Amino acid sequence: MNRLAQETSPYLLQHADNPVDWWPWSPEAFEEARRRDVPVLLSIGYSTCHWCHVMAHESFEDEATARQMNAGFVNIKVDREERPDVDRVYMTATQLMTGQGGWPMTVFLTPGGEPFYAGTYFPPEDRYGMPGFRRLLATVARAWQEDRDKLLGNAEALTGHIREASRPRGTADDLPADFLTRAVENLRRVYDADRGGFGSAPKFPGTTTLDFLLTRADGRDMALHTLRRMGAGGIYDQLGGGFHRYSVDAEWLVPHFEKMLYDNAQLTRTLLRAAQYTGDDTFARLARETLAYLEREMLAPEGGFYSAQDADTQGVEGLTFTWTPDEIREVLGDGPDADLVLRVYGVTEKGNFLDPHRPEYGSRNVLHVPTPPEALARDLGEDVPALLERLDTARMHLFEARQRRPQPGTDTKVLTSWNGLALAAFADAGRILGEAHYLEVARRNADFVREQMRLPDGTLRHTYKDGVARVEGLLEDHALYALGLVALYQAGGDLAHLEWARELWEVVQGDFWDEEAGLFRSTGGNAETLLTRQAEAFDAAVLSDNAAAALLGLWMGRYFGDEEAERLARRTVQTYAADMLAAPHGMGGLWQAAAFLQAPHVDVALIGTPAERAALERVLARFPLPFAALAPAEQGEGLSVLEGRPGGGTAYVCVGHACDLPTKDPEVLAGQLERLPTGS
Repeated sequence: MNRLAQETSPYLLQHADNPVDWWPWSPEAFEEARRRDVPVLLSIGYSTCHWCHVMAHESFEDEATARQMNAGFVNIKVDREERPDVDRVYMTATQLMTGQGGWPMTVFLTPGGEPFYAGTYFPPEDRYGMPGFRRLLATVARAWQEDRDKLLGNAEALTGHIREASRPRGTADDLPADFLTRAVENLRRVYDADRGGFGSAPKFPGTTTLDFLLTRADGRDMALHTLRRMGAGGIYDQLGGGFHRYSVDAEWLVPHFEKMLYDNAQLTRTLLRAAQYTGDDTFARLARETLAYLEREMLAPEGGFYSAQDADTQGVEGLTFTWTPDEIREVLGDGPDADLVLRVYGVTEKGNFLDPHRPEYGSRNVLHVPTPPEALARDLGEDVPALLERLDTARMHLFEARQRRPQPGTDTKVLTSWNGLALAAFADAGRILGEAHYLEVARRNADFVREQMRLPDGTLRHTYKDGVARVEGLLEDHALYALGLVALYQAGGDLAHLEWARELWEVVQGDFWDEEAGLFRSTGGNAETLLTRQAEAFDAAVLSDNAAAALLGLWMGRYFGDEEAERLARRTVQTYAADMLAAPHGMGGLWQAAAFLQAPHVDVALIGTPAERAALERVLARFPLPFAALAPAEQGEGLSVLEGRPGGGTAYVCVGHACDLPTKDPEVLAGQLERLPTGS
């Protein structure tokens, strides 16, 4: 009996009609494995995962394979986004056993949950140098019956390694004076100076690392060049805005086409900061287009943001997003506008993308910008504004035509942690771009999470769908959403949002801090007992748990004078300092926390009604102040930086315990902000 039909996860529901007797993750499933005396087959994936779909079609929808699975195993299906705690434990096992990880993840467990064999995608028959899934099932089932002691020995050893991997190896030593400089030097060693990014194919955005580098005068060039190359590449959706998950090549040309909320929320903030550092409107345009995509396709009516969009359309990867020259001429006609688009976006008859699984669709084109349109206009001797206007009109027509195509599926569950990233992106956009609409989107999101995902004790649920919030909130939920609330306070000046962030910090400190280890655990002390309580410091695609908690602690120190919060943040960075130097590209979030620790203590208070503050806020928006405690307020009360200070549209700029003269003059404020020490 397949038990997934009553679940809310779109990924689990995708498997509800499989002939496999799937169980959701539950104590009952493991009890069934003990009763039947069979191993557990744990399959972990997510709804927009291309290879998850492939394995589902090849194996889980196949009657013969399903019979084999049902006869020999208790089969558990897990949505990694719904249960990241489960995913992390068994991803560690998979990486320890195979040297790599990924999804779909296939792990064989004892009825006690200990892993003894693991892998990722398995084809139905032997190929790609991998055993066929059905042969693997037979081998494992036979070994369970005939050589169980060996499997149990493997499980015991692997479980020990998993627990060992969750133990920190750091110390509480002071950070070296050149700590940040060494980080930049180490990152430059793996930086691709030609194409941007770090390392070779496949290339991921590495947003948290870019955010850290933007704060550093000695590393900012790497971040800006990477963002420019990404914005011109196929990883960026040139028609609809937003970024695909990663590039399969080193040039940012051909993406893996799924779109994730976390990438687009984080990259929006990065682009907004790049716009502040450079004054380059290109970065602001990319941010606006990404925000437009998020509102158009990822914003639920209640105010939450959906999780992801699929890479495939009707089983073909990238079908919605790719073009042939004939398709473009069909929309624009066989004339100069089509010729312009073909040239600007590098569209050729040869193409640059072919889905190897569906060759019948032929070679198609991922739109990218090999030459900036402005340079092309000059080469053609055309007026730049006129050419850009023609191009914008053509893009609009192509986008409208694309919207009439079949569209990729959307995972409509709402995750608190990723919504914290989106909250911060829209709040920053409202403040930096000066557009009230973005701020309203952010406020609606905060209202939604408070009403639907917050429990009476102040803790948060992890996931929401169809009116149901479930799964006990993890560290990532409380820390990332609180960081979003800090950004919302900085943008809108409502102290209630900052107080809510402080409330969430109390949960983070009380439920997740491990004093002996000197770090934050990913799950709370009352969470379901897994093989180990993980502690995440590597960012992967999202700001890591420990980085988010450390940054939140530093904001609590800045705004409320909470010395204990700052101590925990410093201790966390010290715990991971050696790992940070060894693998700087994977720990950009903790590098941001390290930079925050060394940054001057800057407060900028703007006191007055929104109308009275408006001109001052426009000036403030021009300046990148990543570690400054921005404090907009109607009255001089509620925070120490505000107390007793007259309002009426007055700015107060302080460094440490020294303050400039209060001013109501925007130009004077600009001069004060220009003179602020950067700390880099």
